[in-house]
Amino acid sequence: MIKAALEYINGLKAPSIERYGGGTYSDKPLYQMKSPDFPTLEMNTLESVVRYLKGIDDEREQFGEPTPTIIHIESERCVTLKDIANIAEGKRDCMVRAEAEVPRFNYGDFYDAESFNIALQSKFLHTEDKATILQVVGNLKEDAVRTMTDDGVSQVTAVRTGVATVADVKVPNPVTLRPFRTFIEVEQPESKFIFRMREGGRCAIFEADGGAWKLEAKRNIAAYLGEQLADLIESGNVVVMI
Repeated sequence: MIKAALEYINGLKAPSIERYGGGTYSDKPLYQMKSPDFPTLEMNTLESVVRYLKGIDDEREQFGEPTPTIIHIESERCVTLKDIANIAEGKRDCMVRAEAEVPRFNYGDFYDAESFNIALQSKFLHTEDKATILQVVGNLKEDAVRTMTDDGVSQVTAVRTGVATVADVKVPNPVTLRPFRTFIEVEQPESKFIFRMREGGRCAIFEADGGAWKLEAKRNIAAYLGEQLADLIESGNVVVMI
């Protein structure tokens, strides 16, 4: 009984921690305290992210939260809010994930003229080249696409120019277009595409900027958040990272 009492009393003492030879030692086992896990909030707009951050900023003093919130622009379509690294648990908590909802368009796939026309009008912002392509595709004569040269770049097609008149028109290439590819609140990047046609009036566009538009989109997102959250960024409560 005396031995058990002494062991109990010894257990009440604070652990003795020593550092030696690059290692850390304790005379008692230590157990890590787990912080509660909260589900990540799913959003679809940058406006929701801004409202969330402004809302929790009002509660920082109440909860005594001294650490900044990190906005990580992971891609042109994904923005996350994270705490600073939780060293003890070896992770970084993700509070919010915002993923842009963008129209689907299969670059490199050939569409029939009608489907291509509809997609171009509904999923791309206006540019001069878009208007030209729509004019070509909208007046396309069935089975009239032929190659003008054999270098794989230039093409001509027969289009209707009147009630019964058909004329050859050179297809523009490359073309500059602005598809909806990132959050709707920011400027949609403009980039180059290769426009091709096949017999039967089938049309396709191929991305031709090596993905540079993605970096521009991320910069546009950062600029939008920087403007909307200027006070929080200046105070150090929010950090934006690309």
